[in-house]
Amino acid sequence: MNRIAETDLILNADGSIYHLNLCPGDVADTVITVGDPDRVSEVSKYFDHIELKKGKREFITHTGTIGTKRLTVISTGIGTDNIDIVFNELDALVNIDLAARTVNRTLRSLNIIRIGTSGAVQADIELDSLLLSSAAIGLDPLMHYYQQILTGDEHSLLSAFNAALPKSTLLPYVASAGRQLLAALGKDERQGITVTAPGFYSPQGRQIRAATIVPQLMDIVRQFNFNGQRITNLEMETSGIYGLAAALGHQAVSCNVILANRATQVFSKQPVRVMDYYIRHLLEKIVATV
Repeated sequence: MNRIAETDLILNADGSIYHLNLCPGDVADTVITVGDPDRVSEVSKYFDHIELKKGKREFITHTGTIGTKRLTVISTGIGTDNIDIVFNELDALVNIDLAARTVNRTLRSLNIIRIGTSGAVQADIELDSLLLSSAAIGLDPLMHYYQQILTGDEHSLLSAFNAALPKSTLLPYVASAGRQLLAALGKDERQGITVTAPGFYSPQGRQIRAATIVPQLMDIVRQFNFNGQRITNLEMETSGIYGLAAALGHQAVSCNVILANRATQVFSKQPVRVMDYYIRHLLEKIVATV
């Protein structure tokens, strides 16, 4: 088997993987990702037992159990560039023999659940609600660096969105939630198509002082319709999560806590309490169904 070069897969002196500072046994089969490093402890405080706490840079990891269910929660920081690091290193931890630097003969498939904040783009999506992304349209460039195998529906969705865009520098891609994980966690939850942006301001249609080249972006996003499906929300990680999870053979679903509504221009008055409520809600579902 081909040996992976030391410069392609970098390890720390203690054998842990470079950015995450984790060893293979540190990662559970069910992984919760959060953007904010401070949110890791807001999830793990509901664990019955925490066996591991590690961190490096913005990547904080806690692994523990709720009952007999072993869980890992890890912070990714903001954006799909960080998702590229986190997902490749998580996969290496479970699917590569780090000592031999070769791919394992038997591969593990992780269940990866993002719990993050998001802004709705449709007026009828309630503030302080939960929305699961069935698919994501990426305005970031990440998955243009990886091979993707799209389904017929994904090709059609991408073609329809491209047709709605003006001639510009935007080059979107599409990726979908893991079917099994979405079925397990998505029952009785609102679902929709998410747009993942490579920034918070102009890439999400915000105008402060720097001029945007796509002033009609929010109108395009709000008005888009594909076979009766609307774009529901904007955030900054889901397309990369879905694209890399599919490329690496993992299941992933993005759970979006709606703290803003861009159509009605309102922001949550109780974001901390709302996030805590949905963390507990999702942990109960994860332990019961995943």
